[in-house]
Amino acid sequence: MSDTPMTPRLLTVQEVAGILRVHARTAYRLVTEGSIRAVKIGSQWRVPEQALLEFLATGTPVTGQGRKEPVQKQHKLPL
Repeated sequence: MSDTPMTPRLLTVQEVAGILRVHARTAYRLVTEGSIRAVKIGSQWRVPEQALLEFLATGTPVTGQGRKEPVQKQHKLPL
């Protein structure tokens, strides 16, 4: 199967972790909380390459259709 312009390249969570240079659990968390748009195929997550590029370009979560924007928790440190 060759990549054509109509066929998006899908990355595994492990590949995303390698590109971001983070632990696989961190990449999995980014996917499951919706920070990086992904699709679940069977029991495994796949990240469209374009979704990862958008996440890297903006540095903010990119929500997909039907996904919730993750809640950003902010903690104030005592002074």
